[in-house]
Amino acid sequence: MTVDAEPLPASNAQPQAVDAESGGTPGATRFAVVVTSYNYRDFVIEAVESALAQQRRPVQVIVVDDGSTDGSDALLRERYAHDGRVTLICTANGGQLAAFQRGVAAVAADVICFLDSDDRWAPDYLARLGGLYDARADVDFVFSDLHLFDQQTRVMKFHDGAVDLGYTAISTYMFTQWYGAPTSALSIRAPWARRALDLPDSFRDTWRLSADNCLVFGCSVLGAHKYYLPTGCVDYRIHGKNGWWSNHSPSVEYTNKMHSGALIRHYAEKAGMGPECVELCKLEFLTKPHPSWRETRRYARLAMMRRVSLLRKWERALGILLHGWRVRG
Repeated sequence: MTVDAEPLPASNAQPQAVDAESGGTPGATRFAVVVTSYNYRDFVIEAVESALAQQRRPVQVIVVDDGSTDGSDALLRERYAHDGRVTLICTANGGQLAAFQRGVAAVAADVICFLDSDDRWAPDYLARLGGLYDARADVDFVFSDLHLFDQQTRVMKFHDGAVDLGYTAISTYMFTQWYGAPTSALSIRAPWARRALDLPDSFRDTWRLSADNCLVFGCSVLGAHKYYLPTGCVDYRIHGKNGWWSNHSPSVEYTNKMHSGALIRHYAEKAGMGPECVELCKLEFLTKPHPSWRETRRYARLAMMRRVSLLRKWERALGILLHGWRVRG
């Protein structure tokens, strides 16, 4: 089905109904896939087909063409306009954040998986995610490792194995800590994705690129429970046109960090957070069943930022270090 969407859907827009025959097991987590695309005609079909080829079928595959000028929209219409498995949304160009918002507004599923149109998934990606989401109703946000291909070949990973990260609001607020991955390795329970993307219109220009920051930082600061699950199923294409990846100049890095800081402060204001939240750093740390040594040291540093006597700072930091050592055996 094709939808021509010029205005951005209102925040209270109703999602489209889900076709009961589109897949999924009764009682199991229902997945929607949101593919956003701009001028990636050479890659977008491979991305969409990788979503459609999942062993655990998504109930929705929503493809948002963000005003492409390279014929992507025509190619997508030709391929999927009459494919009942795909909802195709063709819009005026608004940038990645606006495309995320349009796609998420059309979701009627439990968990949203995001996929860039130049990347692809192995067929068992959703099955691996589903095993975790089905078993852990308390987990809100799952991200995976990525396998770089095309112009580079290596693995991007957060940790060597799966990690229950618990809550990450204070660490993100105080250190601008990134608990996530690029777009194609992100999956989020739908209410949390909507909350993270509920941003003022002025943010759309700032986050025309790298809007995955809004998902990663927003879910952390607003209080989502995060989990890292390496799947080996996400292929992340490096081809010289990847936006942030192809430009590491000091001015771009400075601007990105300034924008990230402003974004985090916006979410913190919504959540009622301020610098005093550092007093709760040990409680946040204790939500992590098996914290890495790096994470343990990070929270010990947070304890040293408390506005108490030096002795009490050291007591709290030492307590965190000892707890981290004990749970790691």
